[in-house]
Amino acid sequence: MFDLCVIGSGWAGFNAALRAAELGAKVCLIEQDKLGGVCLNYGCIPTKAMINSSRIFSHLNSLSNFGIEIKETSFNFDKIQEYKLNVVERLKSAINFQLKNKGIEFIKSKAKLIAHDEIAADDQKIKAKNIIIATGSLAAELPSLKFDGKRIVSSNEILELKSIPKTLLIVGGGAIGCEFASIFSSLGSKVTVVELLDRLLPLEDRDISQKLEMVFRKKGIKVLTKTKLEECPLEESEKILVCVGRRPNIQNLGLEELGIKTEKNRICVNNFLQTNIPNIYAAGDCVGKKMLAHVASYEAIVAAENIFASKKEIEYWAVPNCIFCDPEIGTVGLTEDDARNLGRDISISKFSFLSSGMAQILGETDGFIKIICDSKTYELLGAAIIGPKAAELIATLTLAIRKRLKIEDIHDTIFAHPTLSEAIFEAVKGFKRL
Repeated sequence: MFDLCVIGSGWAGFNAALRAAELGAKVCLIEQDKLGGVCLNYGCIPTKAMINSSRIFSHLNSLSNFGIEIKETSFNFDKIQEYKLNVVERLKSAINFQLKNKGIEFIKSKAKLIAHDEIAADDQKIKAKNIIIATGSLAAELPSLKFDGKRIVSSNEILELKSIPKTLLIVGGGAIGCEFASIFSSLGSKVTVVELLDRLLPLEDRDISQKLEMVFRKKGIKVLTKTKLEECPLEESEKILVCVGRRPNIQNLGLEELGIKTEKNRICVNNFLQTNIPNIYAAGDCVGKKMLAHVASYEAIVAAENIFASKKEIEYWAVPNCIFCDPEIGTVGLTEDDARNLGRDISISKFSFLSSGMAQILGETDGFIKIICDSKTYELLGAAIIGPKAAELIATLTLAIRKRLKIEDIHDTIFAHPTLSEAIFEAVKGFKRL
């Protein structure tokens, strides 16, 4: 019998298994598809690899600004795909090594719960004192625009294209849609992004959305907001990418038969990631709280520690969200709209990368840092960055918000010069000192 069986080897399942093994548990990890789950094989990693290739190619056009002359530039899409796959395989090898190093048994099989302490894995039955369900999510589909894997594709399938489409219609202006818009526009596709709501990235800070839309239009990406599906130029597009969100992957797991409570197609858990069956936990996208790989990892580690160490409640106060379009976006905490809707008395300061020495050196000055604080206590409440290395810079502000630091704490911190990170200090200088 295992101390723990984890179903799903994505970022949640892998980290749950690893943490439990570190705590001395005998662990089994079951995966029906590819080791590493969606994030490694179909999501975060391959997407960001392609973004890196497309960004490097698009930036070649500005090399003359740095005194470097290249007469002709081109790309080999087959080689881009090969680079992407090599990155994935290297990381998969690293995961496999860690599993073996920690003595975690890996089973390639479908899994179904048949008792509170037993799982059917193809032709074998596995007994476990505790179970963590980490089965991730699937791309959501529109009833009137179903995936056919050829012309109408999901975010999984578009990663496997053999050539760049001349025209690409992206249905959904969220994070995934904007990232793919950046990739394929940079590689020569004529891209149109359609969003039902009034702006791109409707869950992000409004100033960020407006800036990204401005940049997209400058790049030649057509943006259609407040546009219904029937108004989309479907017939004019060689490929149609539908990215209207993701749904928890919880079908055929035996949840209903076992009486595990679900709601709106997600597994219900308490603040300790525990289902209504005490020894069964769930973490990651299948819980449907915040569908981000780093949140999945955090939840999974908390779940494992709650089983084998001290009890700890989950919290989502300071979750960074990063969007790897060009320019990058990083946000954390409350948006301006959120803060005002909560009735908070807030102060806001912004700093443009146009005034950053390092941004000028890099030739990447499009964007800004926006910081929100409480007008009375000067506690940091939220931050939004659009510009160079935003996904890296947001970590500093995530820690500050997580630890409920005040503006004065940033004022009293020395940032190296010249760096992009000192733009955080410059943004904070917009607030008066206490």
